[in-house]
Amino acid sequence: IGLSCIQGARMVGAERIIAIDINEDKFEMARQFGATDCVNPKDFSDPIQQVIVDMTDGGVDYSFECIGNVQVMRSALECCHKGWGESIIIGVAGAGEEISTRPFQLVTGRVWKGSAFGGVKGRSELPGYVEDYMNGKIEIDPFVTHTMGLEDINKAFDLMHEGKSIRSVILFDQ
Repeated sequence: IGLSCIQGARMVGAERIIAIDINEDKFEMARQFGATDCVNPKDFSDPIQQVIVDMTDGGVDYSFECIGNVQVMRSALECCHKGWGESIIIGVAGAGEEISTRPFQLVTGRVWKGSAFGGVKGRSELPGYVEDYMNGKIEIDPFVTHTMGLEDINKAFDLMHEGKSIRSVILFDQ
């Protein structure tokens, strides 16, 4: 999901795209999709939101939380610029988990939004995305890092959990 956000930001002309991940193995692909900066939160003693605010002279215009971690959701909001920054939650948190922040974060003009399916209206917008893919405007193929038969489906899950794959395609006829 995060790589798709990076690609989308590049496509709409974002000047600076900051990818954040604790798995630095993903940074090369993030750069290929358009990330201008790659940051590992573990490399800093300050909270990641403060690091990003400092890197950007006040905060980002948009942030996208893609992993479903409620602490990261809060950090994503708090790294947004006061007055106009928007944080979009895409990741799905675990059942029963709650997000929280200080009201000051919202009163100062930040916006916290959720997004299901990227906000895409399937019937009216999806055909356009398929056409963009077919015309080479959207890259999808690099997301497929592994292809394997159904008998290796557990290996596909292991690779995903270990952070060693983006997407695995399971072939049923092998």
